[in-house]
Amino acid sequence: MRVLQVIPELEAGGAERTTIEIAEALTAAGGAAPVASRGGRMVAELEAAGGSWIEMPVHSKNPFVAYANVKRLTDAMAAHEAQIIHARSRAPAWSALLAARRAKKPFITTYHGTYKARSALKRFYNSVMARGDIVIANSGFIRDYILSQHEVAPERVRVVPRGVDISRYDAANVEPGRISAFREACGLPPYDRRPLILLPARLTRWKGQVEAIRALAALDSQAVLALAGDAQGREAYVGELKTLAAETGVAGRVVFAGHVHDMPAAYGAADLVITPSIEPEAFGRTAAEAQAMGRRVIAADHGGAREVVIPGETGWLSPPGDIDALAKTMEAALSLPESRAFAMGEAASARIRAEYSTQALQRATLNLYQELLKSDHDR
Repeated sequence: MRVLQVIPELEAGGAERTTIEIAEALTAAGGAAPVASRGGRMVAELEAAGGSWIEMPVHSKNPFVAYANVKRLTDAMAAHEAQIIHARSRAPAWSALLAARRAKKPFITTYHGTYKARSALKRFYNSVMARGDIVIANSGFIRDYILSQHEVAPERVRVVPRGVDISRYDAANVEPGRISAFREACGLPPYDRRPLILLPARLTRWKGQVEAIRALAALDSQAVLALAGDAQGREAYVGELKTLAAETGVAGRVVFAGHVHDMPAAYGAADLVITPSIEPEAFGRTAAEAQAMGRRVIAADHGGAREVVIPGETGWLSPPGDIDALAKTMEAALSLPESRAFAMGEAASARIRAEYSTQALQRATLNLYQELLKSDHDR
């Protein structure tokens, strides 16, 4: 199979990671995996996985650039003999849809999040993600959202959960030195056994960093909070977080770790991983990765996290935006007896391995590609 994937950038994020995982699967199956994108730090990973990068301004929302991208994508499909075009974001999806029609090839989309629609125009703009011959939803929550927002035949919407690289996120495969290095980068040398709480997410308000800092200030514990993620230019927000930490008396216990390349080590170093998003996550990949590592996990009680975390069995769910509840849940998680924490971690890891592996994501997606090609051939 030869599939052209289209994504705005290859910097960081779940959609970008999934793009690379599918490129890897296509290549392993003897196919070709070109990716049209502006590019970014993950291009090297794409190429290492066997994919090829086609530099293209598909990130642009300028209508003239988007229209020019139709020809660029049509030409790319011809040059790479692509049989399918797979769009993963709204702006490039419009160009990809028109290119697929010109080339008379199947068009598939992955609906990676809950796109807000405060006007009829915005709803129309979002609708391109439901115009695929097959529309992939990365959780049951997103499938329900798609069906509530768009007039689309239910049988066209398929749930393919995001995957976790089980071999990478395996505690047994993470050397103690890597874990120590991350703790020391957070200001915790070996003799400092204060708990480390990890919030792995880009620095943007809806990911819940404000709530996490306020909850940290309410703890009896002297835990350290590591915010692991890119600011992506949101320096004003970073300044706001630093001011909040100072005002609440925890400035010395909040670490801005930036983009972390060795996330398995970060999870391994953490005593607790939190994902307190105030808006629903489409899936909750970081909660899944942390559970695969056997970590204690608290996620916000909405969206795809409800499918990933089983309260009381594999982790905890806390009401979104409720700082008191989050603080109490953090206290409970940190004070959990080691034997109970270990049993919960084992149960969480086993479930993620069984239901949310990268391999399962890759198999399911390639099967959908095969289905599209067969139906296209039969027409």
